[in-house]
Amino acid sequence: MRRLVVYSWLLVLSLAGCEDRSYRDIGLQINALTKPEAMPPAEAIAQLARFGRRALPQIETALHTASPRGKSNLIRALDAIGDPEATPIVQHFAVYDASPEVRAACEEMLTRWAASGDRRAEPARLALQRVAAKRAKGEGLEL
Repeated sequence: MRRLVVYSWLLVLSLAGCEDRSYRDIGLQINALTKPEAMPPAEAIAQLARFGRRALPQIETALHTASPRGKSNLIRALDAIGDPEATPIVQHFAVYDASPEVRAACEEMLTRWAASGDRRAEPARLALQRVAAKRAKGEGLEL
């Protein structure tokens, strides 16, 4: 009986040690979207969409340092993921990003989400109101 308990614990501990590769895999797809020598973005965006919400923190981090082209690709990935949790991220970049193309892409995505009629609609409508309010106060950059 004692041997069975020991083996059971060893099995549990070995399973707990299994590595979740998603962090690394998400990072690889983000690199594919942000590096100049990267492949066309469609496959990386599809891969990130499969990760769903788990990809949001890494995408948010990458948005702060990516080139305008990389940021546009990452915004497309957030759009493909389609999780309302991405709304505050997109709202921030719609107001404060230095690139007018990135700001426009963010606002366009929020506008589409606001008109979607699904669970993204209300958070996107609120984000668009906040974007307009911040711009009215002189925060951020205009389109």
